[in-house]
Amino acid sequence: MNKNLNLLFILCVSFFYTSAQNKTYRDSILTYQQNYINTHEVVGKNDRKFLNFYDIDESYRVVASFKRIIDTAGFDMNTSSGMKKKYFKYGLLTFKLHDSVLHLYVYQSATLMKQEKLKDYLFVPFGDATSGFESYGGGRYMEFYIPDIKKNKVILDFNKAYNPYCAYTTGFNCPIPPMENLLKVPVPAGEKNYGKPVH
Repeated sequence: MNKNLNLLFILCVSFFYTSAQNKTYRDSILTYQQNYINTHEVVGKNDRKFLNFYDIDESYRVVASFKRIIDTAGFDMNTSSGMKKKYFKYGLLTFKLHDSVLHLYVYQSATLMKQEKLKDYLFVPFGDATSGFESYGGGRYMEFYIPDIKKNKVILDFNKAYNPYCAYTTGFNCPIPPMENLLKVPVPAGEKNYGKPVH
């Protein structure tokens, strides 16, 4: 009898611990989204209700392997306005989403890396099979910093993928994800299409 009670206690503790972990992650993303909405620099307060997100799914938070790339030449990344911005390839991310092994390149802005506060900033623009349908056609962005890479691993959380400013209005030079960063699979996580028509 005591053994059964002990087993039941262990199962209950395990269940509540797992539930607490899941809730903690979900809460952290909800907090992230709310902060994103409250502090948006382009969408006005009255229009922030039109910001949309996919349901939070922890399976889209993955640990990616990082391979450093030494790029001294750099390249010109296309933007929505036709203007080009110089970037350097900083590394290659390899990760698994469900049954697919995928790759994304990480870039460093030639302009931002000259600024003390942003010299470690890394940029991951990407498109996927939802682009132009449920999510913005010009792709979405993710970001992290060099110190986030530990032992050639980094957490890539698509629940934090966000739209470029061009998804909301005109007049910006938004980098367009290079062909090498277009994923063939859908990534239904992070920010969706803006709900208000863009003028």
